[in-house]
Amino acid sequence: MRAARWNVSKLGLTYAPALLYIGVVGTFGILSPSFLSIENFLNIFVQCSAVAIVAIGMTFVLLTAGIDLSVGSIMFLCSAIAGVSVVRGDLPISLALLFMVIGGLFCGVVNGYFIARKGMAPFIVTLSMLFVARGSGLWITQTRAMNLPDTFRQLATTRVLGIPVPVLVLAIVLITAHLILTRTVFGRQLYAVGNNPVAAERAGIDVPMVLIAVYMISGTCASIGGMLTLAQLAAVSPNLGQGRELDVIAAAVLGGASLFGGRGTAFGAVLGAVLVETVRNGMNMVDANPYVYPVIIGLIIFAAVFLDSNRHRQLARLRKRKIRTEAS
Repeated sequence: MRAARWNVSKLGLTYAPALLYIGVVGTFGILSPSFLSIENFLNIFVQCSAVAIVAIGMTFVLLTAGIDLSVGSIMFLCSAIAGVSVVRGDLPISLALLFMVIGGLFCGVVNGYFIARKGMAPFIVTLSMLFVARGSGLWITQTRAMNLPDTFRQLATTRVLGIPVPVLVLAIVLITAHLILTRTVFGRQLYAVGNNPVAAERAGIDVPMVLIAVYMISGTCASIGGMLTLAQLAAVSPNLGQGRELDVIAAAVLGGASLFGGRGTAFGAVLGAVLVETVRNGMNMVDANPYVYPVIIGLIIFAAVFLDSNRHRQLARLRKRKIRTEAS
């Protein structure tokens, strides 16, 4: 009986994000029947694709018990680089997209270097990068909005076999990240570092290189998220990416990533991003007061952290109970 109760409690805590998502979909489905249409769900995935991709990168960082507060500013900086390259430099879009990836990768290397090699706290380093990247983007654009050619918008509007390109890009990033975390040596090393960095180092894992790699991945995902956001807006705005780091962290934690490190999946990050966007979409369809939106999102972020802390304590307590039961 106790073993069965332990398994039920563990399943409830482990799959809490999925249960919460089902509850949200069911609630809005009752309030607005059109919410359950396939086209609306496709729209939700398109709208959350950028945040979901950045949340996947954030999950890699959270697995090491780190944090990356600079992802929103990196999205803006990379978008500014692309805007200047296309509008002022008259460069092809393909080259501008390449510059975006290089920019995100470079920011990730800088973050990882100071965290892994200089022993600085991730919070301080990435907070500094938040201001440096946004300031650099504002300097590059001279704090002016730039409209991009219509061909750039095609990245967001084109469909392949009926599936929007942003959703396909999200699927590619998701599958790649899942395979890295579950099928590679680096993935196993990542979980080992997150659970116990000292033990991982004693086991021969190059912990500093793992840390640098995860911030490189986070920066690259931020640049890809910037691409999709830029394609949807077709313009570089000084506010692009502002506050996105909060949505991204909330999505990753809601999806099961732990702020304590060692736990999280790529699919969970996407589920968290979809959950946040589903709430926004549902509130819009039921014609809720728009001034309530920030309050609800703030409560979701608080719930994400609270859920993670509570889940961490409860799972540890349930494991102790199971050990005692088996020992007796």
